[in-house]
Amino acid sequence: MTPSRSYHSPRREQEASRTRQEILAAARELFLAHGYTRVTVAEIARAAGTAVKTVYSSVGTKTDVLHTLISADMGEPESTEILARLPAASSLEDAIALVAAGTRADNEAHHRVVDLLHSAVAGDEGAREAWEHMHARYRETLRTTAAQIVEKGFLAPRFEVDDVADRLWFCFGLNAWRTLVVECAWPYDEAERTLARQALCMLTE
Repeated sequence: MTPSRSYHSPRREQEASRTRQEILAAARELFLAHGYTRVTVAEIARAAGTAVKTVYSSVGTKTDVLHTLISADMGEPESTEILARLPAASSLEDAIALVAAGTRADNEAHHRVVDLLHSAVAGDEGAREAWEHMHARYRETLRTTAAQIVEKGFLAPRFEVDDVADRLWFCFGLNAWRTLVVECAWPYDEAERTLARQALCMLTE
């Protein structure tokens, strides 16, 4: 007896991939518009023009949908190349300008995943863990940056690394950018200039 062979259909795979992307796109829009906890799988299916069972078979549960979106939106820090120029900075103003540009690059490039996590942290343990991990990684980057600024001798002796790191977090952390750009609807250019001026004031007072 001839062994059976699995049927391979490129067209069917393309349709399945398109359906999956439509489900994810619909879910992202609903999560951002209404908040993760208020959206149901049925609403995702309806917005994507498909059946509930298709959502489950294509992506999984609502939590699976969220985590798939987070994984797709998360990427390498955009600030890496910018902050790599920090050792060559010749003044505190130059160093702060690089920090402002680097943190802006990350927040602007990854605003979708930040918005998604922000909408989901109250209702999903995995989202909370991802949010806390993002915070920890971000703060560690700013602490490394603070250490470089202190080492360059740009600051008065009273400023220790932890003090500088706290000020950089206050000025350039996720909440600082989100407050100005999302809640106050400021353009990124204006937010970048304002946060840089604030940081300079806090480090030269």
